[in-house]
This record gives sequence, C-alpha cells and structure tokens, in this order.
Amino acid sequence: MSDYTELDKKQDVHILHSMGYAQELERRMSSFSNFAVSFSIICILSGGINSLAQATSGAGGAAIGIGWPVGCFISLVFAIGMAQISSAYPTAGGLYHWSSILGNRFTGWVTAWFNLLGLVTVLGAINVGTYYFFMGSFGTSYFGLTDTIAVRIIFLVIITGAQALVNHMGIGLTAKLTDFSGYLIFATAIALSAVCLIAAPSYEIGRLFTFANYSGEVGGNVWPSTSGAWVFLLGLLLPIYTITGYDASAHTSEETVKAAESVPRGMVSSVLWSALFGYIMLCAFVLMLPNMDDAAKQGWNVFFWAMDSQVNPIVKDILYLAILVSQWLCGLATVTSVSRMIFAFSRDGGLPASKALSKVSPQYRTPVAAIWTGSILSVLFVWGSSLVSIGDTPVYTIVVSCTVIFLFFSFAIPITLGLFAWGTSKWDKMGPWNLGEGVFKLFAVLTVIAMILIFILGIQPPNEWALYITVGFLVLTAIVWFGFESRRFKGPPIGAEVAKRQADIAAAEAAVGESGEK
Repeated sequence: MSDYTELDKKQDVHILHSMGYAQELERRMSSFSNFAVSFSIICILSGGINSLAQATSGAGGAAIGIGWPVGCFISLVFAIGMAQISSAYPTAGGLYHWSSILGNRFTGWVTAWFNLLGLVTVLGAINVGTYYFFMGSFGTSYFGLTDTIAVRIIFLVIITGAQALVNHMGIGLTAKLTDFSGYLIFATAIALSAVCLIAAPSYEIGRLFTFANYSGEVGGNVWPSTSGAWVFLLGLLLPIYTITGYDASAHTSEETVKAAESVPRGMVSSVLWSALFGYIMLCAFVLMLPNMDDAAKQGWNVFFWAMDSQVNPIVKDILYLAILVSQWLCGLATVTSVSRMIFAFSRDGGLPASKALSKVSPQYRTPVAAIWTGSILSVLFVWGSSLVSIGDTPVYTIVVSCTVIFLFFSFAIPITLGLFAWGTSKWDKMGPWNLGEGVFKLFAVLTVIAMILIFILGIQPPNEWALYITVGFLVLTAIVWFGFESRRFKGPPIGAEVAKRQADIAAAEAAVGESGEK
C-alpha cells in the first residue's frame, strides 16, 4: 500500500472522528482486500455449488442460462444502493449506522438486529455447506464418516474455531488469506469451467435457454409440485442467496485504506465479478450434464453425481480440494463480517455485555470477544436447530431461509430511508462515490420491489414456516423495543454528541497504541 500517504490516513481518521468513533481497529486492508473479503463471502464455489439443485431440479437449464443473470441483477440492485451510502458513511457495522443517521434510533436498532441475526446464522449455514461438501467429496469415501449430528457439530467446532483463531490474530493475516481466497476462487472457477467443457458430451447451448418443470418427484422433491413459471421464480433463489454477503466491505470500512472510495468499489465489483464467473462456471456445468432429466432426479446430489460420472477421479479430487479450501475461506471472511457488526453495535451499547464485546485487543487490534462470540453462536445455532423438525423440514433449513430474508431486509432499510433522506439535513453530503440523485433513487425503488419478491419467494414451501418465524420475530422486536430499548438505547452519536466524544476517542486510541488524527 505504498500509495497510501499520511494525508490519506489523516482523511480516513478524520471521517471516522467526525462520526464520533475512534480508530481502534487497524487500517491494513487495501482496496483489493476490501473487494476480496466480500468476494470470498459470496464465494460462487460455496453457494453456487451447494445450492445448485434449486436450479437443476427446478426450471432446468433456463434456471441457469436466464435465471442466474436475473437473480444476480437483483443482488446488484442492493449493492449499488448500499455503495452510495457507504461512501458517505464508511464505518464498521455500516448498515446499522446508516439506518440510524438516515432514519432514527429505532430504524438503526432494527437494522442491526436483522443484520446481526442474518450474519450469525449465515455463518452457520456456510460452514454446514462446507461440511456437506466435505462429506460428499472426501468424508464418506476416504474417511468412512457417516452424517450424524455429533459428526456435524464436531466438524463445525473445528473449522469455525480455526476461522475465529485466524481472525483473532489480526486483520493483517485475515486480509492475506482473503486476498488468496479471491485469487483461488477465480482460478478454481476457471479450472472447473474448463474441466466441465472438456468433459461435456456435446455443446447443446440451447439447453441453457430451455424451460422445464422438475418440481415434485421428477426433481428429487427439491421443490414441491408447482407450475413452470413459479418454479423458475423459485430458482432465482440460487443466485440471490449465493450473491450476498457483500456488506462485508462496509463492515471492514475502518480497516480499509481510502475507505470512502474503496468500500463502494469493493461492494459493487465483488457482485459483478461473482456474477460473471459464476455464470461461466454454472453454464459449463449444465453443458457437461449427460441428460437434464437424469440430472434433475439427483436432487441435492447433482454436483457429485455429475462429477463422478463425467470427470477423471484425480482431476475431480484436485478440484474438490480447491473448492473445499475456498469454502473454508468463505467462512473465515464471514467471521470477520459478523465480528465487526457485533463490535460496532456494542460500542453504542446495543447488545448485552456491550463493554466486553466492543473491546479491542491492543496486541492484535481486533475485537476478540466479538469474534469468538459470533463464532460460538453460529455453532450453537446449527446444533440447536438440527435437533428439531417441523413436518419433514428441519428447523435449520427454515431458519436459514428466514435469515437470508433478514439480511436483505437489513440491506433494504437504509436504502429505502436514503430514498427520502437525500438532500435533507439527514443526508446533505455525499461521498466521493456518487451516482447522482436520479440513479440512486431509481435503484432505491428497485430495492423495494426486489425485497418484496425475495420475501415472497423465501416463504414458499417447503419453507412456508419462514413466514410465521419472520412475523413472530417482528412482533418480538416491537415488544422489546417499546418495552425496554426505546428508553435505554441511545444509538450512534449524532450532532452535538460527536463533539462530546472527542476525549473518549483520544483515550480509546491511546489504549490500543493508535496515534490518531494529527
């Protein structure tokens, strides 16, 4: 980062101080690192593979050829809206901060809880996906393991603990690994695409634009029997659920150089590159399939079935190893994102034990308690929800569907507030990454429409209980806010409160050895 001057650092710290926060975390992340942390969480080799059956057992080839670009555009809508706001307010836990400034204490508090619950449970879901990929690639065939709750939780404790330990040891090490992850995902996606095309029996390009209806038994019961149009819409959940997590660029704002420029660029570019390479990879995979009807019958096992039948065993295992490492690094980056959200919310008193959770290690310059708390909660979530089912559907599956909805809600709230706050006293100064009023408001309106679509799709069978859980959470949120938090929670510093914090800011920076703003 030789181009990061003292003037640049002074500007970054000045922006942070102007929002009432100390430079406790260490700015060690380059623009590429900020991009890589979001690109690693999106990880097309994780969601794009582990959730592939939502397409192949749904609308078939068209779910990839047409559905993937449509779904990726929906995610891009959110990323563009968030990028505009992140340039003006580059802080850790950004969404919570944005909603507080552009709205009020209540909208900030609700956004924080939506985002936090989404991040913790998505971390669990990512690592469960890594577990099932490990079992399908090496666990059963090489180690003779059987899928049980005990094996699953032990595996999660080991990999999540390793992810937390790396994060504990400083953003420098984490950034190096997520940088490597960015290159590894690019290389592995290209290699997998090439192998699929070489192994393809023929190149039926038309297959990518042919609609089918594999709902019900013909698709391994991935989706209940429904209409062709509806099963195509349900297949949009593959790209929408895969292309998420780009809020990590905002959560690491206080560790990123030239954050007002780097964060929005990292957010949008991570979505665009993931969309492009994911499209190439998944199209190549669909072309490799011997027969779409046979592939649909495999349900959730379609990836391993196709690789086993079409790819050389040695080449296959090399690809599996690269994918497995990429998936672990995806979880590593998610721990970073979760912990920064916990840290940011806690320093404003938003969580129980906030004083401990907001403490930054002087040695590692990381929020150690927040890192381990988020990691432990994600494992506990998987363990607890794996023990219970509603009908034939595990509670874990239903809650994951809910929490992806929660994540997108947390994206949509500040963007929607920005639609009305633009040009008012709440938001009268834009950052260097500026779309202009007309473009931002267009994407803000598109965000509202996209959120409605995601909510409707996310509560469909077999996850219809997601509706009741979401409504129940909203009711619980209202009770907690009006019963307790509305009188206690002050929110982030705004206006005169910022000036009052200057002595505390200096003390906090001195405690971690930060020179601060000169």
